[in-house]
Amino acid sequence: MSTDERSSAEPGLNDILSRNIETLLTERKRQERRASVQQKFADVITAFAGSMPFVYVNASVFAAWGVINLGWIGLRPFDPNFVLLAMLASVEAIFLSTFVLISQNRMSTAEARRADLDLQISLLAEHEITRVLQLVARIAEKLGLEEASAAELAELKRDIAPDKVLEKIEKETVAELPAHEK
Repeated sequence: MSTDERSSAEPGLNDILSRNIETLLTERKRQERRASVQQKFADVITAFAGSMPFVYVNASVFAAWGVINLGWIGLRPFDPNFVLLAMLASVEAIFLSTFVLISQNRMSTAEARRADLDLQISLLAEHEITRVLQLVARIAEKLGLEEASAAELAELKRDIAPDKVLEKIEKETVAELPAHEK
């Protein structure tokens, strides 16, 4: 029986990848449960406001408002100059933009956590790869094998200091700014 046949993972996925997907989904569900009632409400409003049914509802209300207040169907106009409609549309825009910002702030916080996790995993992977390269170089040395490029391998075997990388990026970014923005 092969490893693939014994695996509990779905076809095309290995056990580790399946476990990682399950962990990510579990974490997302946990984050959703931790959201406050206000945040959940803002998410629901934002989701509805970003949908076609919302567009249809607004288009229908505005069209009916216009038809009535232009006097096209014989009803007495209640907002002939559309001042009330403009005010209601403005208030709707204010509230919708606030709900969108609340949802975006929550998503931004979650994205920052994922970015931190990505950075930690990348740093760990870089460290592990460096150690593997050092080990392979020692094995090659013991076996008397020539290194393809000693200088290149020496460079790859060096540990990277993330704080130095960030400093370099910051210096380069500041150097490229116009004088009035420094």
